[in-house]
Amino acid sequence: MEQKHAHEVLHMMNGNSYTEESLAQSIKDNFGEDQRFYACSAEGMDIPELIEFLKMKGKFMPAKEEEFTVDISKVCNH
Repeated sequence: MEQKHAHEVLHMMNGNSYTEESLAQSIKDNFGEDQRFYACSAEGMDIPELIEFLKMKGKFMPAKEEEFTVDISKVCNH
């Protein structure tokens, strides 16, 4: 299976807010449970690893209550 770039998930998130659990479910629904992801500095990430990676890279910003959304200004465009 070909890996998907992490920015595909970030673009999917644009305009929506999530908890970690709802984001994981949305990724599964859109890309499949077994999909692997890569980024400029990591590859082969499963869904939990991808979410942790994106959090550590500061790609999320607070939304409403305990939810977050993507900080679209921090999405690479390659």
